[in-house]
Amino acid sequence: MLTNIRRMGNSQGVIIPASLLRELNFGTTVELHIENGTLVLSQPTNQLRNGWANDAKRLAETGDDALLWPAFSSPDDEEWTW
Repeated sequence: MLTNIRRMGNSQGVIIPASLLRELNFGTTVELHIENGTLVLSQPTNQLRNGWANDAKRLAETGDDALLWPAFSSPDDEEWTW
């Protein structure tokens, strides 16, 4: 997606479409840094797990927290100390 850099007062900025913001589920604060010549916009580390506890509780209450793959063993299990 291409977009324009726009003048915003004494600064410049980019408008992020609402559809992208919804998909990313960002809060009101973002972290900016440059990585290998690319501007990276991400959620602050302290916001990455917002809502996880409530989601985990909801999954447990609905019984939707089962393993996706059954437990399995490896031939190496006999050599390992648990």
